[in-house]
Amino acid sequence: MSTLKLAGIMRESIVDGPGIRFAIFCQGCPHDCPGCHNPETHDFNGGTEVSIEKILKAIDENPILKGVTFSGGEPTCQAEGFAALARAVRARGLDITMFSGYTYEQLLARAEKEPALQELLDLTDLLIDGPYLKAERDLTLQFRGSRNQRLIDLKKTRQAGRVVLWDPDA
Repeated sequence: MSTLKLAGIMRESIVDGPGIRFAIFCQGCPHDCPGCHNPETHDFNGGTEVSIEKILKAIDENPILKGVTFSGGEPTCQAEGFAALARAVRARGLDITMFSGYTYEQLLARAEKEPALQELLDLTDLLIDGPYLKAERDLTLQFRGSRNQRLIDLKKTRQAGRVVLWDPDA
């Protein structure tokens, strides 16, 4: 896949993961979480097709980026395209943060049948997982909106063979 369907981008963000990030908001989400921060991203028929090359050109324009964030919508619904983008982002020495309304365990189960999703998870450094739950809303949380959502250090998780939560001081 050489294009992604996007709702928008933010060229510099400090709220979508650690450091200064290029945030990509994909279009399309099956979760429809009540109170979602980005409800305009839910419609799979909305958004704009953008080439991966154009996205990379915009990323390359900013030498102070620490990484790129895939948000939504639901990035895993476009796993093939986001995996291709993640490969190119990692080749540039940048890290990947991904938001998903699925839990890590749900993503692993899907990845058993979806090789592109497995590759996307393998390329992701920090996963913010789980649906937004309005009853669990907490505005004091870093990078997420509800207490049920986890910040998972996927590199350490892969090494440990169990879920390891992200430590901002590590």
